[in-house]
Amino acid sequence: MKRLAVVLGILQCFVAVMAVPAGLSLILEPDGSGIGLPIEILQTSPFHDYLIPGLFLFVFNGMFQVIGAVASFRKSKHTGMLGLGLGVILLLWILIQVYFTGLVHFLQPLFFLIAIIEIMLGRRLHSIEASR
Repeated sequence: MKRLAVVLGILQCFVAVMAVPAGLSLILEPDGSGIGLPIEILQTSPFHDYLIPGLFLFVFNGMFQVIGAVASFRKSKHTGMLGLGLGVILLLWILIQVYFTGLVHFLQPLFFLIAIIEIMLGRRLHSIEASR
């Protein structure tokens, strides 16, 4: 269980390290210029700029992943459920993003894979926690 929690924590840290600065940049510069995202990508989405996606990215895939990582490294009794939930949020984020914008960056499949691994680790850890 300890190794699974550490692997989950490392993945959560990676997601957070990528999401926090990107989300913050999109909040501060909603036109996407801070990270080089053309506003045209949003033409087929419900958004006119990156403010709302930036807030979501910062909070849910950034700060919540930090909370999940802390729980994972502390081997909290909630590690499994947090990992499972955060993996589902990340998976939905990527699926919705690709649905509206298309596959526009190599990070989309990478984070899709990370989300699947988070879900699997979270589910496994939750079943271990539940059996105790």
